[in-house]
Amino acid sequence: MSFIPGSLGFDEFGTPFIIIKDQHKQRRLTGIDALKSHIMAARSIAKTLYTSLGPKGLDKMMVSSDGEVTVTNDGATILNMMDVDHEIAKLMVQLSQSQDNEIGDGTTGVVVIAGALLEQAEHLLDQGIHPIRIADGFELAAQSACKHLDSIADSFPVDINNLEPLIKTAMTTLGSKIVNKCHRQMAEIAVNAVIAVADLDKRDVNFELIKVQGKEGGRLEDTMLVKGVVVDKDFSHPQMPKELRNVHLAILTCPFEPPKPKTKHKLDVASVEDYRALRQYEQDTFNDMVKKVKDAGATLAICQWGFDDEANHLLLKHELPAVRWVGGPEIELIAIATGGRIIPRFEEVSKEKLGYAGKVSELSFGTTKDKMLVIEECKNSRAVTIFIRGGNKMIIEEAKRSIHDALCVVRNLVQDNRIVYGGGAAEISCGIAVSTEADKISSIEQYAYRAFADALESVPLALAENSGLSPIDTLTQVRARQIKENNPALGIDCMLVGTNDMKEQNVIETLHSKKQQIILAAQLVKMILKIDDVRVPGENFD
Repeated sequence: MSFIPGSLGFDEFGTPFIIIKDQHKQRRLTGIDALKSHIMAARSIAKTLYTSLGPKGLDKMMVSSDGEVTVTNDGATILNMMDVDHEIAKLMVQLSQSQDNEIGDGTTGVVVIAGALLEQAEHLLDQGIHPIRIADGFELAAQSACKHLDSIADSFPVDINNLEPLIKTAMTTLGSKIVNKCHRQMAEIAVNAVIAVADLDKRDVNFELIKVQGKEGGRLEDTMLVKGVVVDKDFSHPQMPKELRNVHLAILTCPFEPPKPKTKHKLDVASVEDYRALRQYEQDTFNDMVKKVKDAGATLAICQWGFDDEANHLLLKHELPAVRWVGGPEIELIAIATGGRIIPRFEEVSKEKLGYAGKVSELSFGTTKDKMLVIEECKNSRAVTIFIRGGNKMIIEEAKRSIHDALCVVRNLVQDNRIVYGGGAAEISCGIAVSTEADKISSIEQYAYRAFADALESVPLALAENSGLSPIDTLTQVRARQIKENNPALGIDCMLVGTNDMKEQNVIETLHSKKQQIILAAQLVKMILKIDDVRVPGENFD
């Protein structure tokens, strides 16, 4: 219950009442009206995402206030970019965000389940059941569904020598994305990237070591995995060599420039001799800087700051290739990959602090002058870059989001290798199990149990509808077959392959993701059902 604090008063009979400041200027919703308002807001959000679920789900186009266009079917991205005013709708946005932060995939499904649960709760409220009884019933049903998921989960070993199961799971994730025309290739890239940086003994994956970079132009099929770092820069001078071998890198965060007099000091240049002396001093300083880097044995200078044309000319003259204006995160990644130390002052340049890379080369694209640097064969081969190509900025951004989801799914499998089958199979199986459980309960919670089972079936219904199938017919057939054959891998044949067995179709989801979806949706619905009084500053309802 959300209240604006007020002071307590008593009438002549001693009955307490609350005096609230500016009450006539506030909007207030109480009881069943508040609940209905919340349910309506949350359902409208869920309805928006309903058509985006599954491999045949449709994309949404969002245009921001400054005219930037985003096309995506990633649930968390859609909700993030929607301009939502209603408080409960904001909770739905946060729900998809928490699924994205924790799991990385299943952001659309979790919102669809939450919306379906609220729809069922509305029917139960109309029957006169108390919201707390509904909320408690939903929570118990969610626990029961998670227990059932544990019992139907399969596990497969995460083996470096056999990556096929991981690739198939990543392909399931990418099936609903824009990149599904080079489905297998993207899945392999995601799996190889995670395996490159994974610590399989600790069952941990450091995402900091995977960088996703994109460049417009080219086709999605040109996307590649670079065992090293890709930097959106080129060599500072066009006459520097375009490819270097056995490179010793000096990673500098100090600018190539002579020390400047501080603002409170004044530098007087009164004669030509003074100017020449200053000029000579600058040149000597530059030479000294370049000499220190060369003497340490560096064959490439990576500089976080810029340097002027004179320094650039001296670097070329001394045959020391250099890259300028490399951003902070890239500097860190280069240091990790090459095993080098970041050097803040020229006085500290030494051989021990240099990084090593087998090859540094400049990539150029198409007929444009766009160039990028690729640092490969590094000392620490665990740092990798996924380099995405695409027709325009929107496709690249969506491909980045898709790859992120696939990376997260593979990481989850490295951490916990249990899986359930997709295509709505797990939801149908949980629905059957929860319905059966409801028959054993004598209290009023059994209504909530049955409603929970119906809500879970909203996922296979949405999948069937988005695939152009008859939703109710398809669901009832699959449900009947699951009960008859006792096969929890039967789901909706979205791709019209001709079989409902998701094991055969290789449609796989991680157990962790599915459990998280059900638990998060149930928790949010419980929270919404417990709000019965809302006060908002603004005009009164009357």
